[in-house]
Amino acid sequence: MPPILIDTNLLVYLYDQNQPGKQAQSHRVLEQLELTHSGRLSVQALAEFFSVATRKLSPSLTAAEALEQMNLFTRLWPVFELTPMIVMEAGRGVRDHRISYYDAQVWAIARLNQVPVVFSEDFGDGSILEGVRFVNPFSPEFLLEKWL
Repeated sequence: MPPILIDTNLLVYLYDQNQPGKQAQSHRVLEQLELTHSGRLSVQALAEFFSVATRKLSPSLTAAEALEQMNLFTRLWPVFELTPMIVMEAGRGVRDHRISYYDAQVWAIARLNQVPVVFSEDFGDGSILEGVRFVNPFSPEFLLEKWL
């Protein structure tokens, strides 16, 4: 399995009791990324997870629960830091590819850290942007076995 950047939505759905199908799929995908040591995270995903899990989930996680989960995530997968170069590359992504800034930041993190695949539902499934492929793990066409 190649290195795969985990977008925030996979982390959030793991705790979203209102989306049982996505919750189960998120659990399956993240478990395989753990077992194969192929998952990667960004500081951005951790920050977004905390914000969404404590404010937008229903029921929401407490700050202590969200911190505990973030601690677990950082023990499971390497975490890429947010650097000035990533911020600049994200700006280039907005300018050249006309994507939103925070989506461009996800792309820049993957590209500059040589991670060829991003698992996210926020991009066109199967689209490739300067060598980074976006795969929606919640798509009906997604086959986890293909990535093992």
